[in-house]
Amino acid sequence: MQAYRFALDLNPRQERAVLAHAGAARVAHNWALARVKAVMDQRAAERTYGIPDDQLTAAMSWSLPALRKAWNAAKADVAPWWAECSKEAFNTGLDALARALKNWADSRTGKRHGRTVGFPRYKSRRRTTPSVRFTTGTIRVEPDRTHVVLPRLGRLKLHESARKLARRLEAGTARILSATVRRDGGRWHVAFCVEADRADRRPNRPASVVGVDVGITHLAVLSTGELINNPRHFAAGQYRLRQLGRALSRKTGPDRRTGRRPSRRWQQAAARLGRAHARVANLRRDGLHKLTTRLAREHGTVVVEDLNVTGMLANRRLARRIADAGFAEIRRQLTYKTSWNGGRLLVADRWYPSSKTCSGCGTVKAKLALSEREYHCQTCGLIRDRDGNAAANLAALADQYDTAGSGPVAGRGADRKTHIGGQVATKRQPGTASAGQTGTVPPQGETANRVLTRAH
Repeated sequence: MQAYRFALDLNPRQERAVLAHAGAARVAHNWALARVKAVMDQRAAERTYGIPDDQLTAAMSWSLPALRKAWNAAKADVAPWWAECSKEAFNTGLDALARALKNWADSRTGKRHGRTVGFPRYKSRRRTTPSVRFTTGTIRVEPDRTHVVLPRLGRLKLHESARKLARRLEAGTARILSATVRRDGGRWHVAFCVEADRADRRPNRPASVVGVDVGITHLAVLSTGELINNPRHFAAGQYRLRQLGRALSRKTGPDRRTGRRPSRRWQQAAARLGRAHARVANLRRDGLHKLTTRLAREHGTVVVEDLNVTGMLANRRLARRIADAGFAEIRRQLTYKTSWNGGRLLVADRWYPSSKTCSGCGTVKAKLALSEREYHCQTCGLIRDRDGNAAANLAALADQYDTAGSGPVAGRGADRKTHIGGQVATKRQPGTASAGQTGTVPPQGETANRVLTRAH
């Protein structure tokens, strides 16, 4: 499964048609949500009256087929204009609601991991990003590769050439499953979800192992010694963003308490601010894609850390720079790009002390302040850049694993932090030392042979 995303150049008539389809999706979503809430509230009220469960109002199914059936029965009264839009527009809203309700129910019962998912909310015409998804009908790329055809919307002009997708479609190595039209950053885009047959690839250096330590001063430090500069796109565009934000604050904006609608100049200023934010996001995305593509194509094994980005964002002094770097996006892109290029991605355990471990002798420091940018080993006398030392330890971890794929490699008995004055490991291979019980999974069928000594 792969996505191809292209910018669109819509004329006013086409933009009105797309907005009409996005509005139809919103109407179907809000209607179905109101009906589900009404049934749930009715059943909750009946329980307070002492009515047995078998005599309560019949529950409403949340599946997409059930919501679609209910909508088709009521659409003539709810939306008499339903024939003006494609049925895929209403299906977009109902599908989004079915997914949201399932996520909410799974989160309550513990089937879904991560943050708690709240109950779905109604979609607003002014605060919701317009989007519509097509799964059936005529969806194709024109032979000139600068136009696409979508159901009911007709022939739309692309801002860029779709030759990459067109070549796959002409060769029969890709099949379009769906197309989503969405407005992002003041510009319309179309994203094709494609089932592609990817050829088997091999990295340029299949036996090469590289450890990647991400940071703020340098976006990435590689175990090869290469330093990837952090472009800091948000910081570079912050002056422009502040100017546009102040200009927006001087306009007459919307007021939900009084129902006041925004002025035309406020809408224009908000659009300028949105385009500026979109430019920063596009620059960041472009740089991360170039970095991850180069790593996946060059090296056979890439080792990264399982960082707690959410916890790192709690540091109010560094939160802005951490968010600007995009640590999570680097790992996400490496996850699928390494598999595409025939490599593998290894993720070190979250509590593995990559920065505290000496890459020369394997000694683990009990404490290492964030302000210490150079690693000084008291055992072997190694003096090395902190991030370069961590990247070397990550690269050394690859020798302990013989399974391909990606995902976090859990540390057996991993602790949450290195105890002060605890145990340190000596005379071990670089990158495999343990602090306390902090460690990594040994090769299959073996046990860890730890040589521990008391820290002085």
